[in-house]
Amino acid sequence: MDFTDKEPIYKQISDYFCQQILEKKWAPDDRVPSVREIAVQMEVNPNTAMRAFQLLQDEDILVNKRGIGHFIAEGAYQKTLDLQRREFIENDLPYFFQKMNLLGFSCNELEKIYKES
Repeated sequence: MDFTDKEPIYKQISDYFCQQILEKKWAPDDRVPSVREIAVQMEVNPNTAMRAFQLLQDEDILVNKRGIGHFIAEGAYQKTLDLQRREFIENDLPYFFQKMNLLGFSCNELEKIYKES
């Protein structure tokens, strides 16, 4: 995985997990790779990987079954969708609207462009 400087690495890892869930590659009760496996696969410190797992556990997207591993929680798709939408509104839209105003785009123009694409 190629990381960017825009966000902390643990957040980018959690976004990767969210993407897998939203693309329905991972479903409820699926076991996910271990913290150690993710750390090796993504070439990060295990503590960084653990922060990603903890973030997703805090959002009730992952559950830890002690001694067995981490699993996708029931209802994870909707919780992931809600989380990603909330983050999009808080982090991406303000910049988008600022750029839109700077360039003189109206909502009607954007809607037309959207429908044509």
